[in-house]
Amino acid sequence: MGEIKIKIELENYGDRYLFLQKKIEEDKIRQYKTEALVDTGAVMLSLPQDIVEKLGLVEDGKVIVTYADERKEERPLAKGVSIKIGNRSMVTDCVIGPPAGEALVGQIILEELDLIPDCQKQTLSPRPESPIYPSLKMK
Repeated sequence: MGEIKIKIELENYGDRYLFLQKKIEEDKIRQYKTEALVDTGAVMLSLPQDIVEKLGLVEDGKVIVTYADERKEERPLAKGVSIKIGNRSMVTDCVIGPPAGEALVGQIILEELDLIPDCQKQTLSPRPESPIYPSLKMK
């Protein structure tokens, strides 16, 4: 099975909110584009510390992460990052990883954006039943 690498667009949602409130100009919204690994074993979005700092995200909370080798480590969380994959976007929290590490897209992002990974073809695509907008179940 192959890795799925995708292009993601990140934005400080606090800045976007200030723009929508007409408190800052749109060119002041901190944004960053990078490549990320789709990790179906991960739950959340994980961003390296240097990207979090460039976006101006604020650390708010901690989580314990378990790595593939079963090591556990306490990592900080940042809130209010907007992630865009293709034409779908959402606002979420992220785990702050070590500087210069790899960005990881986990299950929460895949579920909310209704994207399906195909490891054999190394692709990430919208669910065929919902090609335009994410389709979410609510009960």
